Amino acid sequence: MKTFYSLIVCLLLTAFSHADISEIQKDALIDLYNFTDGDNWKNSWDLSKPVSTWHGVTIEKEQITELKLAFNNLNGTLPTSIKELSTLRVLDLSFNSLVGELPSEVFALHQLETLKLFSNNFVGELSEEIGKMQNLKVLEIYNNSFTGEIPSAIGKLNKIENLGLSSNLFTGKLPSEISNLDKLKILSVFDNKLFGTVPSNIGELSNLEELILSNNSFYGQLPSSIARLGNLNTLLLGNNNFTGNYANLQLKMPNIITFEIDVDNTKGELVTLDEEVDDN
Repeated sequence: MKTFYSLIVCLLLTAFSHADISEIQKDALIDLYNFTDGDNWKNSWDLSKPVSTWHGVTIEKEQITELKLAFNNLNGTLPTSIKELSTLRVLDLSFNSLVGELPSEVFALHQLETLKLFSNNFVGELSEEIGKMQNLKVLEIYNNSFTGEIPSAIGKLNKIENLGLSSNLFTGKLPSEISNLDKLKILSVFDNKLFGTVPSNIGELSNLEELILSNNSFYGQLPSSIARLGNLNTLLLGNNNFTGNYANLQLKMPNIITFEIDVDNTKGELVTLDEEVDDN
């Protein structure tokens, strides 16, 4: 009888050791594995072993909180079942070969604080549903082929600190709603197809440390409010169509370490930055 009870205890312990997350979440991970050629990942998963042993998966209190699969040779598209990983705080799929449009289900991951999808081959427009991800602190989707305008709903990400949208195919103007992001430290949109003037209210981003607008088609004069960005240490404006001489701008911003403007913006009469120009 003692042997029988010992066997039951062992079976129960084995069962609990494999039931480290819900079946729904486990199935969502398996979908991701199958949709992205998991057998050929650099660090593949042994699906016969507990999820807690799978590369890049962090589990806390029987919930998946982090999924970090950067540099892991993921090839394919994201499954819609990714929405079942609703307890994720970190999703890092950078430096892979993911393709297609982002499924709208990604924007249902409302607990996400970090979303890194850079250096893949994503296409399509960035949905206005991005505004629902209000716990995001880091959004890095650079080095893809996203198109369309930067959605105005990005201004609802009131916890965002790092917004990396560079090296895509975004068009249109820089939405003025970005000025709502009062915790923003890094704003990088270089190497897109953006145009228009820089929003006059950009000076409200008092915590901004890096402003990178290079390699677009911005035009007109810079708004005077830009001189109020006292924490700015990086300001890159080159390869645009700004008018005026901003050679003395760096002198007005003593914390600037990295500063870049076009040669044409070092000629002619110095701009005093006392006029607001905004066509947004």
